[in-house]
Amino acid sequence: MLISSTISGVLPVVAAFYNYRHLDKVLKIATAYFVLSVLSDLVLYTTTAMNMPNNHPVIHIYIALSIVFFAAIYYNAFFKPAIKKIVITTAALALLVVIINMIFIEGIWDYPSLSNTVLSVLLICFSLAYFFQLLSRQEFVHIEKQGLFWINAGVLFYFSINIFLFMLFKRMITAHQEGYYMINNITNIIANILYSVGLLCKPQKTT
Repeated sequence: MLISSTISGVLPVVAAFYNYRHLDKVLKIATAYFVLSVLSDLVLYTTTAMNMPNNHPVIHIYIALSIVFFAAIYYNAFFKPAIKKIVITTAALALLVVIINMIFIEGIWDYPSLSNTVLSVLLICFSLAYFFQLLSRQEFVHIEKQGLFWINAGVLFYFSINIFLFMLFKRMITAHQEGYYMINNITNIIANILYSVGLLCKPQKTT
């Protein structure tokens, strides 16, 4: 299942390159993030296969970069200046917490349960706010044909389920290790399929 989950991360990248000329600025930023995600998964998989004792620093750095990328994605996705400012402010606070956790709390050599939880809360809020924006627009749009709709759905699906795994990581990894990885891998595969669908969407005109 781990291999399938890792391989599924390639799907959004392939979809993005196939449909690259149709991608807008937001989706191009998302593409850069998915490339980063593939590289991170590759490093984690390689270090695990090589039986390296600890690859948690890679996860810490990946979470910090994820906050930066998603802040850029949602900053450009929202229309209202006030919401854009909230995105930057909350993302900066979340990044600060992640850095503090990396250095002083859990440490860079321990699994970043707190950082993953902070990232999850941040992205759940961003994704819900974006769905509200889509549903409250005055002009008529086919939201299911909007690329970011599917990517946002993948973000909400993945993080709303895994936030509980991240919060209870140390307890679950001791008592329910197989269940933890199974849920995480399955949700990752489904999320990557949703991301791929979004990156294959053609730009739609509003009426």
